[in-house]
Amino acid sequence: MAKDAHYGDKFRVKPGHKLRLEKLDAGYKGHHETEEAAAVEIEHYRQKMAKMQSLLYAEKKRSVLIVLQALDAGGKDGTVNHVFSVLNPQGARVVGFKQPTAEELAHDFLWRVHPHVPIKGEIALFNRSHYEDVLVTRVHKLIDKETWVDRYKRIRDFEELLARNGTHILKFFLHISAAEQLARFAQRLDDPQRNWKISESDYAERAYWDDYIAAFEDAITATTAKRALVRDPVEPQMVPQPGRLADHRRYHGRPAYGISPAAGRSDGHPAQISRGREGGAPRQAEAEEAALAAERSTPDISFPGPGQGLMSNKGIS
Repeated sequence: MAKDAHYGDKFRVKPGHKLRLEKLDAGYKGHHETEEAAAVEIEHYRQKMAKMQSLLYAEKKRSVLIVLQALDAGGKDGTVNHVFSVLNPQGARVVGFKQPTAEELAHDFLWRVHPHVPIKGEIALFNRSHYEDVLVTRVHKLIDKETWVDRYKRIRDFEELLARNGTHILKFFLHISAAEQLARFAQRLDDPQRNWKISESDYAERAYWDDYIAAFEDAITATTAKRALVRDPVEPQMVPQPGRLADHRRYHGRPAYGISPAAGRSDGHPAQISRGREGGAPRQAEAEEAALAAERSTPDISFPGPGQGLMSNKGIS
């Protein structure tokens, strides 16, 4: 357990450091080796996320934007389904960005994105995002280097604008290997319910694998904030279920990043909440007891129904 205490730090991109995806193990699973071993912990974090979402919704002072990027079959849809299905849809929504329309192409590349950012009290999840315009467009030579470098600056400015308006931004690159991608393609072909998710173009894009990796490395490196406004973790996604546990952990953590623990960034397992500044690790039982005590002290706030005010353990407010 102790070796996983700084899980978030293991995969967070450090400002000023060039990201090298080849140096990261796309199959890293932490201490969970199987889906069954991770199931209990996953459910713990799902329930914690639901509670923290209620607090965010009730406060109405901040919002959370989660950006998911990955190569094809990287696990974006699975993350949405398994991590975020616990959230109340009154305060959370998913936006998928596909190939831009003619109208969208007639505007600047951020025009189609800005209307979908979350309002205060809301969580928005981008399944693909504004980063597509420095990835696909670069790989297929639709823009030149001068343009994509300029877009890095526009993205930094855009995300800083959101952050200064109270939006906490969490950006995830779901990392898989080329071999794992091919295996997932085969699974989609073999499963009639998932045939629609595979096409000839998916295989054709594999010819650009190295170009995509270079584009992701440059984009993530160039847009990682130099201060605690925006952070960029790289998330391993080789084994689906333990990977989802990793996602759950990453959506909890340090309130020092400018929002309540609902949207922090570090490992939030009760037995690994964090080592102190001197590096000592709390015992598992003590940490779990402290975590449970903190949860018991949290007001029980839920979303209002039609004609209702906010409900808490003190009645209607």
